[in-house]
Amino acid sequence: MPKTLLHRSALTLLLLTSASQLPALGQADPIKFGKPDLADFDAKNFIADSAAEAVVLCDFGRTRFETGSGDFKLVFERVTRIKILKKSGYDWATVKVPLYKKGSNEEKISALRGFTYNMVNGQLVKEKMASDATFMEQQTTNNFIRKFTLPNVREGSVIEYTYTVNSDFLFNFQDWQFQYYIPVRWSEYRAAIPEYFDYKQLFQGYEPLAVQERNEGITQFSFSQGGSFIEGASASWGSNARIGPSSTTVTPRVTNYRWAMKQVPGFRDEPFMTTSKDYVARVDFELAGVQWPGQAYESVAGSWQKIDDELLNHESLGSQLKRGGFLKAELAAITAQHSDPAARAVAVHAMVRKAVKHNGTDWMLSTGSLKHIYDQHTGNSADVNLMLIAALRDAGLEANPVVLSTRSHGRLTETMPLMSSFNYVVAHVALPGNQELMADATDALLPFGMLPTRCLSGTGRLLMPGTGKSRWVSLTPTQRYVNYHQVHLTMDERGGMKGKVHQENGGYAALDQRENLVKKGEKKFMEDMAKTHEGWTIPTYAFKERETLHKPLTLDYEFTAPGADAPAPTLYLNLLRHFSAERNPFVHEERRFPVDFAAPFDETVQLNITLPAGYEPEEMPKPTAVKLPEDGGVFTYQAAASTGSIQIMSRMTLRRAVYSAEEYTYLREFYSRMLAKHAEQIVLKKKS
Repeated sequence: MPKTLLHRSALTLLLLTSASQLPALGQADPIKFGKPDLADFDAKNFIADSAAEAVVLCDFGRTRFETGSGDFKLVFERVTRIKILKKSGYDWATVKVPLYKKGSNEEKISALRGFTYNMVNGQLVKEKMASDATFMEQQTTNNFIRKFTLPNVREGSVIEYTYTVNSDFLFNFQDWQFQYYIPVRWSEYRAAIPEYFDYKQLFQGYEPLAVQERNEGITQFSFSQGGSFIEGASASWGSNARIGPSSTTVTPRVTNYRWAMKQVPGFRDEPFMTTSKDYVARVDFELAGVQWPGQAYESVAGSWQKIDDELLNHESLGSQLKRGGFLKAELAAITAQHSDPAARAVAVHAMVRKAVKHNGTDWMLSTGSLKHIYDQHTGNSADVNLMLIAALRDAGLEANPVVLSTRSHGRLTETMPLMSSFNYVVAHVALPGNQELMADATDALLPFGMLPTRCLSGTGRLLMPGTGKSRWVSLTPTQRYVNYHQVHLTMDERGGMKGKVHQENGGYAALDQRENLVKKGEKKFMEDMAKTHEGWTIPTYAFKERETLHKPLTLDYEFTAPGADAPAPTLYLNLLRHFSAERNPFVHEERRFPVDFAAPFDETVQLNITLPAGYEPEEMPKPTAVKLPEDGGVFTYQAAASTGSIQIMSRMTLRRAVYSAEEYTYLREFYSRMLAKHAEQIVLKKKS
């Protein structure tokens, strides 16, 4: 045996071997399963966490490589200990472990154990999780969840569990999340990665790492002869391997990583945000490539071109679009009636909306043939929207699929080609004059050219036949949240009011109001509106454009509101509060991630007040204008008096759908100043 190889073998035994590995960087494990700390049962140690429902005391995981049957595999081990503080925290005793399966290969969980600890009459009582407390739940064809629940959980309990996941899928390196909705006292992840594998590490979040270490050592892996890995690579190992009659041993360099966070605050949901998965502190891994000794680097990361081609040829996506034609009679009638392409597209969209109902499931792949879906009159979002694309094509229009990630699915990263980034598909329609529109037929109240709010998530991938033709398209809508109120009211000397209101809701505000109207019905809709205005009675009302989806929903109504028991020499008016927001949605002083409204806003209120005879304004609010930096928005307010009346105009415009965390302070102040102006009173005095 060469001297260098002997030296490496000795070093292997000192550092890491496939049979027994020392902790990364020589650090002891931060937690010992089965040995809880008695201090964790003392309530005074959790005073700082009194608002939390539970606390992660320690969460420790590590991933390493092992060998078997001539191939590498991943081994992930985890130990977690949690303190339950409130009944609302009992859900943390139910744990879900994601597992992947493809063909005959599947990830397997082993060494699963769990305990619940309770302090009873000064004695620590330990209860073991029963073997029948676990079960498997299938999510998709390839994705499963192993779920288990710890026993006898109560306020003050400490629970802990441990398990190992063995995986043959080297692309599925375990990610790690440091932050949750509850505080985390210590979270640590270790990874030992041989030099043959190139994994991208993608960190996100706003919490600092308490530990970030790496070093290199040498480890030893043994393979039985005949495995696919050995057959494909052993010829080029050179002096880095010992090949025997029944096994091969290799000694690659291994990089040992250690990351940890301490005292991580619980993640706080904020108004106007996408999923928390986009912002919590975590690290994700993607296998970019492999390089065996003596061989060139081989990229295994996907490319967008590969993904484009795969989706365009996928049996449940692109291939379905080639199987239209069963709607020829319906589409022929539409084509004959509408020569204008835009009007024809609107008519096709309406036909599909009525023909197939969305069953509530969102996905980018169809569940069967489009003909079968049409006959069933129901399907998931892909069934509905792929049928829309096929029908638009059969009607002579240029239509193609756009795949995207919904707001709840998580942010899509254009620099990371992964098919799993997508979970939804909509239609892209090219019209004359270089006009491009996107459409979705899953919502009976959604007009052509608008996407559901859940789809307003940055960018999507337009799938076009032909190499290099597919491209990214913006999902930022041209439609806005539009709210308009025109109010004419008359006041009496007791402060009572009688008024007429013309209300218009356009764009996404119209969609919201139409959905609310369908859900409640007109009578309940108006009853609930009256309840938000103390003392109001609404005797008459009328809705218009309920079914004309591309137009604003209009509502005209009359209202009365009682005043005091007797006339007052001074009246105080604060009327804008009835027709605009009353509270600032941004209550916290700082925010660490963007404000995402999904669409721009435009809110206008016009008030014309007829004063009681003999009264005149003594105090009037001054006009104001508040602007956001970079032309991000503006609020204007004006109040003017004329003989016997007062006119008020308030308008708020937010010109962008998304504002950065750095702009949050300005946005919060913008709302504060607007609401302060709305709260200013008009003082009326009776003439002497």
